[in-house]
Amino acid sequence: MLEFPEISFLDLLPFILVGLAAQIVDGALGMAFGVISSTLLGSFLGVPPAQVSASVHFAEVFTTGASGLSHAWLRNIDWTLFFRIVIPGVIGGVVGVHVLTSIDAGGARPFVMAYLASIGLPLRYRAWRVPTPRISDPKFVAPLGLVGGFLDAAGGGGWGPVVTSNLLIQGGDPRRVIGTVCASEFFLTVSVSLAFIATMGLSAFTTATVGLLIGGVIAAPFGALVARHVRPRMLMFLVGGVLTVTSLFTIVRALA
Repeated sequence: MLEFPEISFLDLLPFILVGLAAQIVDGALGMAFGVISSTLLGSFLGVPPAQVSASVHFAEVFTTGASGLSHAWLRNIDWTLFFRIVIPGVIGGVVGVHVLTSIDAGGARPFVMAYLASIGLPLRYRAWRVPTPRISDPKFVAPLGLVGGFLDAAGGGGWGPVVTSNLLIQGGDPRRVIGTVCASEFFLTVSVSLAFIATMGLSAFTTATVGLLIGGVIAAPFGALVARHVRPRMLMFLVGGVLTVTSLFTIVRALA
């Protein structure tokens, strides 16, 4: 029988606050739970890298489930797009776990972040300069899900930044893109978490995991409400800003 140590509220509080902050941003903009929580856990709370990725994905099983239900309730999901992206995302995520647990792929991360930062700038430009951004059905979807799932598992975060930003660049409706990406992430995180259990056991289920999922579940409905009621231009502008800032921060940290 598994035995878990007693955890006090004060032990959980820092991780709850991280989960709250990360999920409000993620639920509203369809990205950044993994990036924000991984950065705060690793850089400021001293959690080891392997436990960071596993903890984030275990917690996201609950936070993405709550977020997906909230977006579904508020009709923020494009179900056709959802089914086109979720299966490739799951496949990419499982492959990414294998890479993380057997091969050092960290050297490629700064290049991926540089690419994402470069996407953030035109997103902000379109939101700022184009009166009514053109809405169209994204065409490049399945390969995008495959790459996004792989990078998310291998790097501790990346599904939202990669998938949300590229779907918006292709002209997707910001509210529905955000809701769809958040909902599909639930199936990605379940698959990635099961793959982590198969390779690492339950050793990564730590205080950080519990705190993240508590804070994230509490915050999930608020993020969906923001996505529902904020204007599409503002959503696109905010997505571009968060993408640029988090990507540049990750590059600086990786090269330091």
